[in-house]
Amino acid sequence: MYSFKNDYGEGAHPRILEALLKYNTTQEEGYGLDRHSQNAISIIRDLVGGPEADVHFLSGGTQTNLIAISSFLRPHEACISAISGHIATHEAGAIEATGHKLLCVNSDTGKIHPELIEPVLAEHHFEHMVKPRLVYISNPTELGTVYSKSELETLHAYCRSRNLLLYVDGARLGAALACRNANLTLKDMYNLTDAFFIGGTKLGALLGEAMVIANKQLGDDFRYLIKQRGGLLAKGRILGIQFEELLKDNLYLQLAEHANSMANYLAEQLAKAGCTFWRDSPTNQIFPVIDNQVIEKLSQDFEFYIWSAIDENHSAIRLVTSWATPQEAVEGFLQGYRKAVV
Repeated sequence: MYSFKNDYGEGAHPRILEALLKYNTTQEEGYGLDRHSQNAISIIRDLVGGPEADVHFLSGGTQTNLIAISSFLRPHEACISAISGHIATHEAGAIEATGHKLLCVNSDTGKIHPELIEPVLAEHHFEHMVKPRLVYISNPTELGTVYSKSELETLHAYCRSRNLLLYVDGARLGAALACRNANLTLKDMYNLTDAFFIGGTKLGALLGEAMVIANKQLGDDFRYLIKQRGGLLAKGRILGIQFEELLKDNLYLQLAEHANSMANYLAEQLAKAGCTFWRDSPTNQIFPVIDNQVIEKLSQDFEFYIWSAIDENHSAIRLVTSWATPQEAVEGFLQGYRKAVV
């Protein structure tokens, strides 16, 4: 059984394992003060073009979202998210458990635009309701769609005009940056957001995310808050070494490009075989609409999620490729699909 369920089913890129082994017995300072973490921070600052960028390493996406959002908001402030957003669907109410309400908006594309935010602000207009303060987006979205640079510029300008913080979940950020039509860079992410994170868990690392805070006011005492939430790792070197390696020699983007190319090829060939798609995704997540009987046959040899029922006879499945997905696995799925539809 080959799994297309997610992009963290494999362990880590060999270069990361080699680096971890190489420095395994070298003594280092703890809690992210080791030389590898500090070097990785310097690399990230160079990549985002922000010498004063506040950078912190955390273990996973949910932990990063929870610590960041709960730290950035005052007790009466709320977070705006698409109803399909990860914090609204797959984080067990982590944000709301910190006392901050989620104000969710419907979006067919999974993306948030100013016209979706404005009614939320109009409704929550006085002290008897929570105060909308932070806009949460992910890039790519949970539907595989990507914000272009122009869309991010528009959203950023709007948030500035309405005194809103713009925070980006970057668990799969590499996939967005590797989409040429999006025309986005890490510098753009830094200049057009208040904070975002660079996801490592889903792009070749054993674990880890790099939180990048652009808004200086949000960085005050952030290490205290990380510690209070249990996110300050004693062996922070484990995260630092991984990002040091991922961001060297453009490895991060190379891995993202591979994941995207495998998914793009899979989508192209499925389309040639007559398959339609629930959402148009240029990233490493695709959502083909397939006959339920064909899905049953495919599930005998491949693992994937059934994402949404389309009608009585068809469902959209999610196929996710990773930095390590071999061409042979993609060809195997295509062969299985062609046999199943005969």
